Amino acid sequence: MTVLHTRMSKEGRVLIPAELRNALGLQAEEPLRVYVVDGELRIVSRREGIRKAQAIVARYKQPGVSVVDEFLSERRAEAERD
Repeated sequence: MTVLHTRMSKEGRVLIPAELRNALGLQAEEPLRVYVVDGELRIVSRREGIRKAQAIVARYKQPGVSVVDEFLSERRAEAERD
């Protein structure tokens, strides 16, 4: 684990050291999600948030079943009922 120190400015800005930005693959102006968990500030990139969401959803996906085909089939069935 890399531990570095930084400070918060009077305006509330926190500089993320370059070593940590590089380790996370963060780019300038990249959207970040910031939240508090158990008194800790967590910063998550959009890319990492999407990756985590995909991993959660993948647990429920049935092998060999196309989620897109299943969704379109359901939509067509709904349209026929209407």
